Amino acid sequence: MYALVFPGQGSQARGMGKEIAEAFASARKVYEEADEILGYRLSALCFEGDEEELRQTVHAQPALFVTSVATWYALSEQVELHPICVAGHSVGEYAALVAAGVLEWQDGLRLVRARAEAMQAAAEGSQGTMAAVLGLDAEAVETACVEASSAGVVCVANYNCPGQVVISGEVDAVNRAAELCRAKGAKRVIPLRVSGGFHSPLMQPAAEQFRRALQEVRFRPPKVRVVANRTANALGEETDFAALLTEQLLHSVRWEESVRRMWELGARLFVELGPGDVLSGLIRRTIAEAQTLAVHTAEDVHRAADLLKS
Repeated sequence: MYALVFPGQGSQARGMGKEIAEAFASARKVYEEADEILGYRLSALCFEGDEEELRQTVHAQPALFVTSVATWYALSEQVELHPICVAGHSVGEYAALVAAGVLEWQDGLRLVRARAEAMQAAAEGSQGTMAAVLGLDAEAVETACVEASSAGVVCVANYNCPGQVVISGEVDAVNRAAELCRAKGAKRVIPLRVSGGFHSPLMQPAAEQFRRALQEVRFRPPKVRVVANRTANALGEETDFAALLTEQLLHSVRWEESVRRMWELGARLFVELGPGDVLSGLIRRTIAEAQTLAVHTAEDVHRAADLLKS
């Protein structure tokens, strides 16, 4: 049994999706429609765009979403997909909701654009940053954040896997928490090249702005179990998706717990759809027995289809 997983911001790369769009008509159509919806050539940005431009939140999030959805369509073109569950990391959750039948992908793109714009605006209005803490257990990182809170807002943004936690908040507070993490035995603390303190209370203005966009979209009950970032549990038919996705901006991405939950649900193979293989690495570091397959080229699509048919 397998799960489909979709990457988040940081996995974007120049050239992403180009080969898949050239090889599969369904993927190509996704990019063409996305260009029309957005009013600019996102496809060109993905296929041959400037790395710095692609790193900007307002471009990175739609690019990741469209590439993940296009990859999902390409694989669906080759084999009928029956995952036991789906999940996505941060903005990747929107592609997971598409794969679960909760959202039409066009509505998902409109939401991702609104989310990215709201997050960028909130980031520009606050002095926020993020840092990855390596080689320190999550409880010690949480304690460091509490101890550093006298310097400002700081909290855990991502529980990625054992020994990899990301902190987020105001610059002085994040720097203070980083010092404390080093003192507590962290192997490394790496400042991240991001424009703001995402998944923290600094995103409150973004949440308020984004809430309006969420009210304009129709959410349907999931056809496949979706393991949510916010709760690390599978969502039910009565889920208030607008509330869940608003809260996701302000709270931790509980990826390590989400992986363990998918394993409990029976997933043994995790198929990562979208650029890169970041999630595959996090999954293997969380559950050593897990099989992973990252799909981001035409050859990957065919290999995944052959594996899922067997």
